[in-house]
Amino acid sequence: MGIVAWIIIGILAGAIAKALMPGRDPGGLIITMLIGIAGGLLGGWLGKVIFHVHSINGFFHLSTWIAAIVGSMILLAVYRVLTGRRA
Repeated sequence: MGIVAWIIIGILAGAIAKALMPGRDPGGLIITMLIGIAGGLLGGWLGKVIFHVHSINGFFHLSTWIAAIVGSMILLAVYRVLTGRRA
């Protein structure tokens, strides 16, 4: 997948993760995009390590989106813990 596809997946996965997790988030669009992109990479890595599958197959594969959203939710939870202590 190209960089444009990763950015699109990042924006959408980050937005879906924010919608699925209740509460306020201090981040805007850029933070959402970065969390989504990193979440996609984290989700793909976790899928490979835990389940021994290559979960980042392509833009239109369900496994890619599930991995990106789950990874984004994990990173969003970590981000909330880290920024909640500063506030």
